[in-house]
Amino acid sequence: MTRLIPALMIIALLAACGVEGPPTRPEQRPAAGASLSGNVEIGVTGGS
Repeated sequence: MTRLIPALMIIALLAACGVEGPPTRPEQRPAAGASLSGNVEIGVTGGS
């Protein structure tokens, strides 16, 4: 009995594969067009 439950679970998982049909490619989406711009400055200043 203890081996029956895992075996049935494996059969159920394998039977569920492909329920919705064969896999299809996702739709092609255009590029988002996001861009970054700006200035970055790094420096060390010292005083006397």
